[in-house]
Amino acid sequence: MVPPLAVDIDGTLTDGAGAIDPRVFDVLQAWASPVVVATGKAFPYPVALAHFLAIERAVIAENGGVSLVGDDLVVHGDRAGAQRVADAYRDEGYDLGWGGIDLTNRWRETEVAVSRDRPLAPLRRLAEAEGLEVVDTGYAYHVKAPDISKGRALRDVADRLGYDVTAFAAVGDSRNDAHMFEEVGVSYAVANADEHALGAADHVTEASYADGLVEAAEAIAERSE
Repeated sequence: MVPPLAVDIDGTLTDGAGAIDPRVFDVLQAWASPVVVATGKAFPYPVALAHFLAIERAVIAENGGVSLVGDDLVVHGDRAGAQRVADAYRDEGYDLGWGGIDLTNRWRETEVAVSRDRPLAPLRRLAEAEGLEVVDTGYAYHVKAPDISKGRALRDVADRLGYDVTAFAAVGDSRNDAHMFEEVGVSYAVANADEHALGAADHVTEASYADGLVEAAEAIAERSE
């Protein structure tokens, strides 16, 4: 039996242009154990992905800030401090970089994301004043509480699914995935991963992006035979 699987979205299920590679649908739908979709994106994104894949709703969003198993929703923090940082950042003359509607942050409950083309130094200064951290996932700067992580959330989700977290395999590409890698039994970084994920992973795929996910899934399945 294959182990339960935790997978990132951006850079792992996607191609280099950021589009989900349709080949991953077959991989995740056919996986014979629970699949946890773990992302830095806001909560609706992984929920929608699980829905349209027709797999069990087991998701982690906002870098561990929100998790859902079935109908059991847990919010592991709150947005108040991050929102104060965002407001102060704007007061200093900066914007978050997402335009007027800001769909990136509209549904976030525990953090605020800032575009990576915006100044980082003042954002870090303001976050530190609130006791928060800024995590660069390679896709955005995330202002969040330091005790929230994908790894911590995966421990909680694993328990709710009836597994020890060490039974899981994980695949990802970013420093926020490195926290998951530290918790699970076996971890794979796709070849396009950042230095944090590459350093934390047990294995690195030869292929990048979704090609790497397919390669990792095949390797995990072979190890389970």
